[in-house]
Amino acid sequence: MRTVILRRGLVALFAAAVTFGAITQAQAETLRIGYQKYGTLVLLKAKGTLEKRLAAQGVDVQWTEFPGGPQLLEGLNVGSIDFGVTGETPPVFAQAAGADLLYVAYEPPAPHSEAILVPKDSPIKSVQDLKGKKVVLNKGSNVHYLLVRALEDAGLKYTDIQTVFLPPADARAAFERGSVDAWVIWDPYQAAAEQQLQARTLRDGQGIVDNHQFYLATKPYAQKNPEVIKTLVEEVRAVGEWSKANPQDVTQQVSPLLGLPTDITLTSVKRQGYGALFLTPEVVAAQQKIADSFYQLKLIPKPLSIKDVIWTPPAAVAKAQ
Repeated sequence: MRTVILRRGLVALFAAAVTFGAITQAQAETLRIGYQKYGTLVLLKAKGTLEKRLAAQGVDVQWTEFPGGPQLLEGLNVGSIDFGVTGETPPVFAQAAGADLLYVAYEPPAPHSEAILVPKDSPIKSVQDLKGKKVVLNKGSNVHYLLVRALEDAGLKYTDIQTVFLPPADARAAFERGSVDAWVIWDPYQAAAEQQLQARTLRDGQGIVDNHQFYLATKPYAQKNPEVIKTLVEEVRAVGEWSKANPQDVTQQVSPLLGLPTDITLTSVKRQGYGALFLTPEVVAAQQKIADSFYQLKLIPKPLSIKDVIWTPPAAVAKAQ
C-alpha cells in the first residue's frame, strides 16, 4: 500500500512539474504590450499584423491599456508588461525609480502635439503671466518637461508657479470649473480642449522641446528576445509609414476608440510623429538633458546615465534602418 501511495505521489508531483513547466513556457512565449488610447500602437493592435508575424515565432501577444505614460511604466517596472510607448519624461522618472528598462526606438519629433492651455477668456497672455498661478498636469508625463522648458524660456523658475498634479480626465474637470489657471496637456486631450472648450494655446513645444515618443522594453525581455523586438519595431515602422500617408483612414479608425469627433481626431493625427527609429547619439543627448534638468530641480533623487539603458539592436537590424 505504501508503495502504491508513493507511486501515486510521484505521479502527482511529475504532473504538477509538467503543468508548472507548461505555464512557465506559456508565459515565456507571450509578449505583453502596454499602450495608451492614442498613438501608433493602437493602430498596430487594430491591424493584427504583429500577431500574425509573431505567431510564426511561437509568440502570442497580450495588450493592456494604460491611462498615461507614468502608469504604463509602472506596469513595466513591476513586470506586468514587457514593452510599451510613452513620451520623453516617464522613462526618466521610471529609471530614477529603479525600473530595469531599455530604450528600444523613438518616433520623430511632434512639438505641436503638446501645449500649455488657458481658458478662452483668461487674462493670461504669456508664459510670464503664469507666475504665482496654478498649473495642472500629469506628474512625470511628457508635458512635465514642456512646462519646465517653457518657464525657463520665459525667465521664470519652476518654483514660481503652483503645480497641481492630476491625470488628464481630472485635470480637464479642474480646468473647466476654473480651479486652475492653466493646463499642460498632450493630444488628443489638447485638440479636444482647443475645439470643445475653445482653450487658448499659450505655448506649445515648438522651439523648446522635441516631444519624442519612446518605445521601451524591460531589459530582461529585450536581451532574451531580440528577434521579437526586431519584428515589433519593423511592424511599428510599417504602421507609421502607412499612417503618414493615410491620415483620413487613421482618423476614421481611431476616432471611435477615442470617443471624439473626426475633426478633433484629425487635428491630433496630423500633429503626431510616426515611425520607429533606433536611437542616435543626438536623441540620447537630448534625453540626457531632460534627466539632468529634473535632477537639478530635485524632481528625481539621483543623476542618471541615459546611454547606459539603450538597447543595441543586432547589427543587421541597425544597418537596415
